[in-house]
Amino acid sequence: MLALIGFIGGLITGISPCILPVLPVIFFSGGVQGARSQDGLPGVSRWRPYLVILGLITSFSLVTLVGSVLLSLLGLPQDVLRWAGIVVLILIGVGLIVPGFQHLLEKPFSRIPQKAVGTDRGGFPLGLALGAVYVPCAGPVLAAITVAGTTGQVGAGTIVLTLSFAIGAAVPLLVFALAGRRVAERVKSFRKRQKAIRITGGIVMIALSVGLILDVPQLLQRLVPDYTSGLQNQIAESSEVQDALTLGGLVNDENKDLDKCTNHATELQRCGTAPSITGIQEWFNTPGNKPIDLASQRGKVVLVDFWAYSCINCQRSIPHVAAWYDTYKDVGLQVIGIHSPEYAFEKEPRNVKAGAKSLGIHYPVAIDNNLSTWTNYRNRYWPASYLIDAEGVVRNISFGEGDYDSTEKLIRELLKDADPGVQLPPPTDTPDETPSGPLTRETYLGATKQVNFAGSEPYRQGSGSFTLPDAQPENTFALGGDWKLDSQSITPEGDDARIRLSFTASHVQMVLSGEGTVTVTVAGKTTTVPVTGTPRAYEIFTADTAATDTLAVSVSPGVAAYSFTFG
Repeated sequence: MLALIGFIGGLITGISPCILPVLPVIFFSGGVQGARSQDGLPGVSRWRPYLVILGLITSFSLVTLVGSVLLSLLGLPQDVLRWAGIVVLILIGVGLIVPGFQHLLEKPFSRIPQKAVGTDRGGFPLGLALGAVYVPCAGPVLAAITVAGTTGQVGAGTIVLTLSFAIGAAVPLLVFALAGRRVAERVKSFRKRQKAIRITGGIVMIALSVGLILDVPQLLQRLVPDYTSGLQNQIAESSEVQDALTLGGLVNDENKDLDKCTNHATELQRCGTAPSITGIQEWFNTPGNKPIDLASQRGKVVLVDFWAYSCINCQRSIPHVAAWYDTYKDVGLQVIGIHSPEYAFEKEPRNVKAGAKSLGIHYPVAIDNNLSTWTNYRNRYWPASYLIDAEGVVRNISFGEGDYDSTEKLIRELLKDADPGVQLPPPTDTPDETPSGPLTRETYLGATKQVNFAGSEPYRQGSGSFTLPDAQPENTFALGGDWKLDSQSITPEGDDARIRLSFTASHVQMVLSGEGTVTVTVAGKTTTVPVTGTPRAYEIFTADTAATDTLAVSVSPGVAAYSFTFG
């Protein structure tokens, strides 16, 4: 089961947008340079594509499983292997462009029979360097591997998961390398211009290295829609996969006791020492935007709150969290928000900071783009809070919305335990807007995440024309007019683009971005909502009580729609 899950997870990663930065190197240096000799023209090495991919698998597996532990034991920075890989890529690239430099590189290996360093005959060293700098897209499988490797909890299951993941990710790369070799073999001009190919291969290696230094791959991943997100979500939401991944490394010495806590318990429990906050890309709302170590917070009561800024459930819970911080920060409470993204656009730090500002968040926030801390807490929900006492022990866990009075009561109890003489301020009185009764579920519009679609047309990525159905079931949406469907959002391609939504709720929001307007008609009343800037939630309907109704939304060109959320 672990091998199959790892292979499928790796295969999905191998066709995802995050693979794009390394494809030129694989094509030229792994494929074209590996063309076999034909027509009396020189060839390099028939095994080169395989050696490059083998080196990548070997390096990635070792770095992921034991790299972090070894570097910690040696007292070296955690990114030293990545920088070493970048340096090697640059050296190999220069060697391809300047043959004299290549000979200089090979000189230390002169006593070894096959002394290639990855420029001509070999390929394995090039693969090793690529594996050290190659960072696949995050997902449940990679997260399980990473947590196990980082914490040193590497067992047989983790090794199987890692190797099968690496092989799965390598299959598309090998296909691409072999395609490059095939092109070079079929196109005679490729074989005649070996020098030009060497130079081109060197240039793309150096370009990749510079891009890695400047974090260009992250920008590329934000620009290119993640067309594999739907497949990743299917893996993440499968209970069979979750159970298997738990055996593969999600449970470790830090988080093994979290199961002792009951969701929304009204009394304090003891659920082990709080897991560490790890793998954070960036912090803000801290002095100098420096990271916070949970161990340094001993003596304080800490609330670790997982959220995402466009999540409607989080938007309703955060006013309570922010009020607790403002009320109790001077008497011993520390709140730490862990922003774990649900959408690709939520990985952009400026979007997160804008969302935090609009929600009134003043407490420290950690941007957990790789879901490292999310996984270290074995979390599965937005929002989710973990209440930690002054000794660093988790005493309460709450998934989802609601029960705010009970959580605040427990916060006050822990503050009193930490300092019996403390004078606590009066409890907060933030209104609880948690929906009650059956509501329409959150409705995603992107082609890889859509739910509740009631149209008769195929709902897949690309441009298409849609017709509103004569009859539409409750809690569904349908499209009319011309639309372009992307993996996570939809955009109109004409002035007649519209959405009809059947829903049950007292509040309806749309997650929108771009420049333009949406015009909403419900119960004979029409409202126009201006849309501008980065993706965020817009209120398009509100009522005093929840009811079942139908609304029509006309979306102007230039606006992207991601989802409907309900309250």
